[in-house]
Amino acid sequence: MEEEEKKKYGGDPKEMSFWDHLDDLRWTLMRIAIGLGVCMVLVFMNRHIVFDIIVFGPTSSDFILYRGLCYLGNLLHYPSLCIEPFSLHNLQNITVAGQFFTHVSTSFWFGFVLSFPWIIYQLWLFVRPALYENERSSITKAFSFSSILFFVGVLVGYLLVFPMTLKFMGFYQVSESVENIITLASYIDTLIVLVMGMGLVFQMPVLILILSRLGIVNKAFLRKYRRYAIVIILTLAAIVTPSPDPSTMLAASIPLLLLYEFSIYICKK
Repeated sequence: MEEEEKKKYGGDPKEMSFWDHLDDLRWTLMRIAIGLGVCMVLVFMNRHIVFDIIVFGPTSSDFILYRGLCYLGNLLHYPSLCIEPFSLHNLQNITVAGQFFTHVSTSFWFGFVLSFPWIIYQLWLFVRPALYENERSSITKAFSFSSILFFVGVLVGYLLVFPMTLKFMGFYQVSESVENIITLASYIDTLIVLVMGMGLVFQMPVLILILSRLGIVNKAFLRKYRRYAIVIILTLAAIVTPSPDPSTMLAASIPLLLLYEFSIYICKK
């Protein structure tokens, strides 16, 4: 690979000119755009699967999380974990082109999720020539873990954080005289923000690993500020899942706490 880079740039790849870097970045972005576009089209063409099964899955009590909580409640003799049957199928669209643009924007974000490994791989190819040999091994691991952690974060957001938030916020009422009429745009925006947010939050170990290899942070630093990190994580979980039930906040915060401890484990001494 190094020899190919030298042939491509006529010498040390670290001695590329500004225009060489700019041209390389242009082709990198173009390849990313092509991969994202292909995934976006595939999602767009499978509208019924994406919306009826995935996007609107959490709108009823048959969703896997609610059934799992009920099973766990029966197993532990804690019936309050069982959620009363509900359905949230009265989503409304209030603009002429609202459903079409929702279809397009949702396809984009789903396409982004599917193409994330391709995006990470292209970014790795772009930054690789600028790294020294002793840096490449650790940074390669960071980029490899990135896709796995992103998908885990997306699943946690979709299967745990979003359904809990929807169940509480979607049925919360300041008065029985006020009816909740949820729009399609509001539902989709909340889904995308929470799911993509969790996917990005799960990149924390990758960031920590890179910073540790660059000598910016270490295990001692992370352990010293662990208490502050716990407070921040619990606060974030409380904001994301504003439910009066402490078990809901705990369920959302546990993955983030484990993520922080994992970051300490993989961090350079």
